Order: sequence, then structure tokens, then C-alpha cells
Amino acid sequence: MHDQSALLASIARQAMLARGLQPDFSPEAQKQADALAAPADGHDARDLRDLLWCSIDNDDSRDLDQLSVAADLGDGAVRIMVAVADVDGLVKRGTPIDDHARTNTTSIYTAAKIFPMLPEKLSTDLTSLNENEDRVAVVIDYVVAPDGSVRSGDVYLARVHNRAKLAYNSVGMWLEGKAEPPAKITQVRGLADNLKLQDRTADKMRELRHEHGALELETIEPQAVWSDGTLVDLTTEARTNAKNLIEDLMIASNGVTARFLTSKKIPTLRRVVRSPERWDRIEKIAADLGEKLPPDPDARALSEFLARRHKADPLRFPDLSLAIVKSLGAGEYVVEDPGEAPIGHFGLAVRDYTHSTAPNRRFPDLITHRMLKAVLNGSQQPYSKAELVALAAHCTEAEDAANRVERQVRKSAAALLLQSRIGEQYDGVVTGASEKGTWVRVFHPPVEGKVVRGSEGLDVGDRVHVKLLSVDVRAGYIDFAQTHR
Repeated sequence: MHDQSALLASIARQAMLARGLQPDFSPEAQKQADALAAPADGHDARDLRDLLWCSIDNDDSRDLDQLSVAADLGDGAVRIMVAVADVDGLVKRGTPIDDHARTNTTSIYTAAKIFPMLPEKLSTDLTSLNENEDRVAVVIDYVVAPDGSVRSGDVYLARVHNRAKLAYNSVGMWLEGKAEPPAKITQVRGLADNLKLQDRTADKMRELRHEHGALELETIEPQAVWSDGTLVDLTTEARTNAKNLIEDLMIASNGVTARFLTSKKIPTLRRVVRSPERWDRIEKIAADLGEKLPPDPDARALSEFLARRHKADPLRFPDLSLAIVKSLGAGEYVVEDPGEAPIGHFGLAVRDYTHSTAPNRRFPDLITHRMLKAVLNGSQQPYSKAELVALAAHCTEAEDAANRVERQVRKSAAALLLQSRIGEQYDGVVTGASEKGTWVRVFHPPVEGKVVRGSEGLDVGDRVHVKLLSVDVRAGYIDFAQTHR
């Protein structure tokens, strides 16, 4: 097939349908989207349009969920405000668009095509915090103390205006001193200083979380590079200061949101990663590397172990990270009552955590916004406790299905890229060795496959030289033979 993106898109669609996800919007949802007009101007909301709001997202993102701004309060304290798109302003509960979003619960990002949770007229326009547009947003407002702790927090509706649509890579290079500031930053007076203040504040929050045991993991998720419908490469993006900045502001914002709702004595939809039941497996991973972890789950000890391993062996750190992620178990959504001891998020080392900062892309965030707005309006809560519990279970299951679709298409993309390279040789590292088989990750392109010939005696971490034997694009299989130079 000439158009390889069409092939991968069809694989993605089949994978979605097989897992109960909807690749297409219903005619009713499309009709609803066509009829929607610009959101209300929010005349009763606070007017914060004069602040130095900006967005930082992926280079190609068009669905802008959040803006941020900081203010120096003196004595090392900083006020952070995060404005989040008010999707509920246009997508009401029980409408056809809401039904689609509730089914899929998330946008699904595959190598060939994005399957958005909301129609693009919404997610990239009417409910996106687009540059130079006035929007009503849910604002999460908190003070960060000099030690990086969040001292106080509030949530309210406000009118905002995005002064600059910025991208992770260029902002990250500038913050790290490797490039000049992007033109959009220099064109807005005071924005450079404001972003540096946000960056310093995020650093303090991150350092404090690491002291409490937040885990620094690094897994490889290759991005497809296309040219006229042909897949030409797979690349990996390094983490940048800009990505860290946004991640830390969002973690704090989600904590403020969770505590705000709990303070109003209502159940909350939390995002949790439980203390790992498979800690013995993590202990063994460490022991195999000559390290000793405590007998009971200890986030701080695990965090320090990971930091040492990253320094000692950066090449194999992504594979170690993946093994730890699998042993930790997946994140899930649960409902917690006020007064109940929070389960918390083991990987982030935070006690209070919800999802509330990406309602264009995730349904749990939209649920949380509806609960927030009911509190702010003094109206009845939109979901009963029983409905929330059912939604939490459904969102967990649908997210897992979406992750499986994305993973399946990544494997198919890797096989597609390599199908014309049968017989070529690669350097790699063994990532798995068990009765089920031996797996190798080659360095470029960053793909993983099975060693079907010459795997005897290979163990995890061994450096190997392999030859590509065969691929199966639809199944996502890649087979190698070990060769000796």
C-alpha cells in the first residue's frame, strides 16, 4: 500500500473497535458540534485577561488545555495560577458529544492518526485556550512556599487571554541556556521573566517531591516521522525543562483541586497508583543489579536506587524504568469520601491527586470540572456516589484499552518501518529473557523485537548484534537472529 499512514490508521480503527472504543463520532454528535457557537463571555467570572498567560505544549498540539502564569509574592513565596479549558461550558452531560467522550474517556494518539475525545471544532477551537482569544476558564490558584510546598489553594472561574502559544522544545532549549528565547516570548513584555519564575518554582516543587520519593522514570515511546504518507523514521523526544515545568505545575494543580473538593465535603474522583503489591519483584530487580531495597514498599529508597542506576548505566535505564513501571502496576481511578485516608499516588509521591487539567483530552477531568462548577454555582452535584464509582471503573478500563491500542499501533509502525530492511544488522541490548522468549531493543530505529535464532545464553542487559529476519505489520511482530561480527 502506497499510503502507509492509511494502513496504520486502519489497524488502529480495528484495534479500537475490538476493544469497545469508538473511532468515529456519531451523526448526532457531529450535528451537535456543527450547531455549536462560541462559548458565553462569562461576564460573571473574574476578569484576569491582563495577566501574562501563555500555553506550552507539543510543537504540533492544537488542543490547548491549560495556560499558566506566576507572581512573585516576596520572601521566596510565589503565586501560581493555572487556567484550564472550560469544556463543560459547551459539552453538557448526556448530549451526543458527551456520550462519545464518556465511551472512549480519552483521546487516543496513534502513530498514524489521533482519535480525539471531542470533535476538532471543539478541542482545537471553541474549547481550546487558543492564542489571542478571550476564554472563560477554570482557574486553579495556589501559593508555593520557598521550600516548594503548596501553602494554600483556591478554584474559581475567570476570563483569560493566551498571549503566546509556545512549544516544549524551543522553550526547553531556551530555559536550559542552549538557545535564544523564541520570538513569541520576546514579543510579550515581561513574559521571559515570568516563565523563568515559573521554572524556578516548578524546580522547587519537584525537588520536594523527590525528597518524598517521587520516581524519575524514563521509558521510550517512539514518535513516527512521516513524509507524504510514508513512514520514514521513528524518533524519541528527550525530556526538557519546559516539559518538567508544565508537569510539575499540573501535579500541584491536581492536588489543589482534589483538596478543594474534599474541603466541600463531597466524594472525589481520584487518580491513584497504589503502594506496589509486587514489591518483591522490584526488590529482585534491584538485587540482580547488586543493590538492596527495604523489605516493605519505600518510595524514597526506590527513587534513590533509580537515580543511582540512571547515573551508572544510562543506556539500559529505559529498560529498567519499564520493568519498574510494570511492577508498580497501572494507575487507576477511584472515588474517595471526605475524611477517608487517601490512597495517594506512589509514583508521584503525593497524597491528594485527581485529573482536572486536560478536559479536552480526558473525560475524568470533565467529570471533575462539573463537580467543581456545581460547588462554585451552589447547585446540586451532577453525579451520585454510585454513578461516580461506576465511572471510575469505566474510565480505568477504557484508558487501559486505549493504551493497548496505542501500543499495538506503535508495534505495527515499527514493523512497517523495518519491512524494507530485511537482512540488515543492528546493535542492541537484551530487554527480556524468559521461557516466553528473548527480546532485544535496537538503538536506531528505537524498536523492540524477538530473538528467534541464537538466543541461547542471552540475558537481560547483554549487548548484542542482530540481523533482521522478518516482520508482520498487522500483528506488530519483528524477528531477529543474533549474529557475531
